Amino acid sequence: MATLDSSNSPTSPSFTLRVPQQKTNPFLRSISTKEPSFSHFPSPPPRLSSQPSSPARLPFHAPSSKPLDTTNPDAATAASSRCVSSVLKKDGQILSVAASNGLVYTGSESNVVRVWKLPEFTECGQLKTKAGVVVAIEVSNEKVYVAYADCKIRVWRRSWEGVTRHVRVGTIPRAGSYVRNYIAGKDKMMKHMGPISSLALNSSDDILYSASLDKTVKVWRISDYKCIETIQAHSEPINAIALSDDGVLYTASDDATVRVWRRNFCTSNRPHSLTITLPAKSSPVRTLALTADGGVLYGGCSDGYIHYWLKGWFSGQPQYGGSLPGHTHAVMCLATVGSFVVSGSADLTGRVWVREQDGQHCCVAVLQGHRGPIRCVAAFPGRVSAAGEEAEDGCTVCTGSLDGVLKVWRVVNNVGRCLVQKTCEYFDLD
Repeated sequence: MATLDSSNSPTSPSFTLRVPQQKTNPFLRSISTKEPSFSHFPSPPPRLSSQPSSPARLPFHAPSSKPLDTTNPDAATAASSRCVSSVLKKDGQILSVAASNGLVYTGSESNVVRVWKLPEFTECGQLKTKAGVVVAIEVSNEKVYVAYADCKIRVWRRSWEGVTRHVRVGTIPRAGSYVRNYIAGKDKMMKHMGPISSLALNSSDDILYSASLDKTVKVWRISDYKCIETIQAHSEPINAIALSDDGVLYTASDDATVRVWRRNFCTSNRPHSLTITLPAKSSPVRTLALTADGGVLYGGCSDGYIHYWLKGWFSGQPQYGGSLPGHTHAVMCLATVGSFVVSGSADLTGRVWVREQDGQHCCVAVLQGHRGPIRCVAAFPGRVSAAGEEAEDGCTVCTGSLDGVLKVWRVVNNVGRCLVQKTCEYFDLD
């Protein structure tokens, strides 16, 4: 398994991932030996094997999802992806995306976070710092939290007085507290020693979580930007975290597990305790996504499968529900909205599933058009007109790729038929 180059100093971590005799473009997440190199665009990456997959090599013999029927002309038409226009900026690889209150935030290798306004998808602002490479974005109603390659998190406050404005209000951790605690030897107040991979926000409890490739999760108090706990979560780098409304924290790692943590308000030393470890069939877990009600947890893995767990009715503990096959390479990002599940993969495609009432998942669309691995995805509700009528079940999907292109799709699920409509109405090249 490739590892982070340890020859760099802790204060200036390197994002170059080491593989035998070849250095690939940084994904800013740990990488598995099962994944190919993506240094040659626009050619698609090779398949994992030139031989047909045998049942012994697949995690499951009977997938619990309904595959897309590409042999049926009606199904192919209903599930076509035709985003003929894209938005391209000279910012390098797009590494993070987040959406909130009609705004979309995108981060890349540059030091600029671009702000886009929906539904017309026009650029309406920028967040700039001296630090470069935006690795994660988390948005609340009032604030925007952006994690950078220097292992720090910058905070902006949003105002809605006529025009949307962003004012920078802080940095996590604060420079003064970091230096004082470094001299005093108090490890829990120090910043991450490896690249941050994911952020999660619990506004009601005034808490921000940050996960890192240094195998830890840090818990920050938002009011004063202090680290109140460091969770030694996994034995391998942590790739993603997810947080439910009831405060349950999920962490995904290269150790091929998802761990579930709960807060214990009775103790102050270690408020978060491990409740259960969920195996992911011996494949590193790259990304996580929760449904809005916290009832279903999805985990995208390096083997191309998306595993999901259902919340138990009586115990409340997650129980394995099945897997969603389809991708040929690592699943790098996931998002959920309503009954839709959207994934982005290193196989250059995105997929859209619909979770039906019986718990089955139907793949209703394959999003094709990117010339590089899809690194980040955001999905949010959107009512889309189909055949002159207002559709009741639809969403908008935003995908960012390592090819530097940002694409927006509108997806409609109308009586089992999915229409992927073009929404990029212009081509913008600086």
